Amino acid sequence: MPQTRLTIAEAPYGFASTDDQGIVTRMDIRPELGGNNTGSSPMVLLHALAGCASIDVLMILNKMKISVEDYTVTVDGEREQDKEPALWQTVHLRFSMKGDPAIEASVKRAIDLSLDKYCSVAFTLRAAGAAITYELHISAN
Repeated sequence: MPQTRLTIAEAPYGFASTDDQGIVTRMDIRPELGGNNTGSSPMVLLHALAGCASIDVLMILNKMKISVEDYTVTVDGEREQDKEPALWQTVHLRFSMKGDPAIEASVKRAIDLSLDKYCSVAFTLRAAGAAITYELHISAN
C-alpha cells in the first residue's frame, strides 16, 4: 500500500511530504494566510489531475505511434465560495502541443479516454461534484 509521511519543514505551515519512494513534495500556504509560501498549496489536486491525465494521454499516443513536442497542460479551477470545506466545482484543462494538425482527432480520443476511463484523479474530482472540461491546441511543427 502506498504511504506518505508528512513533517513540518518550515514552521508554521510549511510541510515536506515524502512518499514511499523517497520523493518529497513541499506544501505551504500564502503569507496572507500565515504561511511562508515555500511550497505548493495543499490543494494539489489540480497538479495531480494534470499529471495523471498527461501520463495517460502520452502513453496512449505513444501506443498509437503519434509523437508530440512541447507538450503543456494548464489547469484552472474554481472552488465553492463561502464554504468549508470548499470543494472544486469546475476544472478546465488546456492541452497544448506541437505536432501534425492531422493528429487532432487521435489526441482528443486519448484525452477523452484519460478523463472518462483511466485517470483516477479525474474520477475523484467528479465524485466530489466537479465538472471537468478541456480544450486542445495543436500547432504545426
